[in-house]
Amino acid sequence: MRAPRILLSAPASGSGKTLITCGILQALLNRNLRLSAFKCGPDYIDPMFHGRVLGIPSKNLDTFFTGEEMTRYLFCKEALKTDLSVLEGVMGFYDGVAGKDTQASAYDLARVTRTPVILIVDTKGMSVSVTALVKGFLEYRKDSRVAGVILNRMSAGLYPRIKEQLETELSIKVLGYVPYIADCVIESRHLGLITPDEVSNLQEKLQELAKVMEKTLDFEEILALANQAEELSCEKPDLPRLPEGTVKIGVARDEAFCFYYRDNLELLEEMGAELCYFSPLHDGHLPAGLEGLIFYGGYPELYAKGLSSNETMRAEIREALKYRPFLAECGGFLYLQETLEDMEGNTWPMAGVLKGRGYRTGKLGRFGYLTLELQRPQMLGGPGEQIRGHEFHYFDSTNNGTDVRGRKPLTSREWECMQGSARYLAGFPHLYYYSNPTMAFRFLEKCKESPDLPENREKRFQTKK
Repeated sequence: MRAPRILLSAPASGSGKTLITCGILQALLNRNLRLSAFKCGPDYIDPMFHGRVLGIPSKNLDTFFTGEEMTRYLFCKEALKTDLSVLEGVMGFYDGVAGKDTQASAYDLARVTRTPVILIVDTKGMSVSVTALVKGFLEYRKDSRVAGVILNRMSAGLYPRIKEQLETELSIKVLGYVPYIADCVIESRHLGLITPDEVSNLQEKLQELAKVMEKTLDFEEILALANQAEELSCEKPDLPRLPEGTVKIGVARDEAFCFYYRDNLELLEEMGAELCYFSPLHDGHLPAGLEGLIFYGGYPELYAKGLSSNETMRAEIREALKYRPFLAECGGFLYLQETLEDMEGNTWPMAGVLKGRGYRTGKLGRFGYLTLELQRPQMLGGPGEQIRGHEFHYFDSTNNGTDVRGRKPLTSREWECMQGSARYLAGFPHLYYYSNPTMAFRFLEKCKESPDLPENREKRFQTKK
């Protein structure tokens, strides 16, 4: 397939990748192009910003989770629907697994998807040193695919001199600059950037950013670079599917539970799930007829008072999960425990489905990629079966569980984690289902069986009678 595309990366986090990616997406959208957007790595918030610009979900691509062939398939699946794809890198361009390898880095994703790279360089406090920095990134890996440079936080007066030096000495195309725009800065908090819903007048700010970029970036050259991308081939994986009908799965989704991989949800749907979204924060009742529930991560600590105050929802969830299979990750795991400490140190009653108390540690704990191995028979499979994921949290629990062993790649670090049984799996790790679709399918099978649902017992009684 032919899929015009570019990957925007940078020498380090905090270089302005997300802001510039969103500005470029908005400017290209204003040209009536059909666009798809992707984020390299296990990031939930940046795709929210992409999606706010495009009005459609942005996806994640991660070579640690899915290897080369599956990563190319996940890219092609979306890229085929659009005129151009924009991929945003993660951290520094070469920064990958365990802080000592390029696997799962933006460089690795560019290599696997054969995508031309535009390096975004934050030039604050630099002039000639910009050339030395860019030269290093070009030469560290001969197949870097870095084909263009955008100079961020660059003054209009200095830009022509730095552009000439870069293009003369390094023979690389300089695609423009972005001046510092105070009104377009995106703030951060303990889990990264704040979410798009928390940025006032976001759409107006993005349009203003795109307007500035139309004057300072060479979009014709950017489009030409995207059109030079090599052709790709990919193969659709053979996925299991429920043989009869669908299974109805409730998915918690609101301000408190907003961290999820869109590909996870779409995979469940492709395998036979009907997803019904509900808000533990705002809704009074669960959707009717649910056969299983999923609680993904987010910011329950910021909304602990509201979640606790919704006593009707907490009671319904507590009753529903006596019988129904469920999955819970990170923030969802914290919500299902007995109590949760908020950011001010106050403790609030939560759903009380699981034993344990959630509390703030004030530091990043057990951060990074994980290979998760089941330690005993449970809902998703037997001992030794594996699925990949990651952890990223500033909270902990008095009962993390011992039913899964998490191993960090390329290091000797490992630990017991997650509570599991024949009916549920819950813990801090975020799972990526495409790393083992069979395990995700087993969850749907378990929900479809639902042998312990009171209504199913009633149906069996009537049939026998």
